[in-house]
Amino acid sequence: MNKLGTFASAKVSKFNALDKQRKIAVAGVSTLGAAAIAFAAVPGGSTAVATGVPAAHTQVAAEHSQVQDLKSTFTDPAANQQVKLDAIAAKAKAEADAAAKKRSADAAAKKKAAADAARKAEAARKAAAARSAKKPASRSAERPQMETVAARTYANNLDGWIRHSLDIMHAKGIPGSYSGLHRNIMRESSGNPRAINNWDINAINGIPSKGLLQVIPPTFATYHVSGTSWNIYDPVANITAAANYAAHRYGTIDNVNSAY
Repeated sequence: MNKLGTFASAKVSKFNALDKQRKIAVAGVSTLGAAAIAFAAVPGGSTAVATGVPAAHTQVAAEHSQVQDLKSTFTDPAANQQVKLDAIAAKAKAEADAAAKKRSADAAAKKKAAADAARKAEAARKAAAARSAKKPASRSAERPQMETVAARTYANNLDGWIRHSLDIMHAKGIPGSYSGLHRNIMRESSGNPRAINNWDINAINGIPSKGLLQVIPPTFATYHVSGTSWNIYDPVANITAAANYAAHRYGTIDNVNSAY
């Protein structure tokens, strides 16, 4: 072993024999020595330590900067990732809000459309009802108004019988007048609706003349006026049948002035 190696070995042995506090002190001195050697090794004119800042402080600052760089290496990607997540969440929320708003607008539009349709349908229904009500009213207005005539009543006497017979005769188109009927009735039966002739040729033949205008049964049956009684003694039936016969035979009862 050479001298330098022996010297170094001796120094290490002595250093190991020191207690902890002395080891720290020796380390400090060694550090200062290394700094002095480093200063001495800086080329002339260099400003590496010209500011008077201790080398130990400079090393600490460098280490702190490295720690900061290392911290940034781990924290910046995480921060960027969080920003991205926040942006995605914000976008999703905005899209959800927009979708909800659209659904609300669509629902409101459908509700309004339904209400408009209901209003139109109701208006159409009312218009149709108005038209339906107007048509019958129009037809009623177009129809000629029929005069309401109270049912006519007749007295149950010769005057009433003649007047009733005249109304039927006029309705059936049978000519005759009040005076013509009254004159012949008074000559034939004196106004007695139960009068009967039992002595003339008709009576001998078994078909006596009967009633106000003394009509024989075959003539009454042939010239009977519909709507009147089939009883030959009925005053109105007897008068109208006799007037109908006289119209066919003589033109009108007014032309009869004797037995006919």
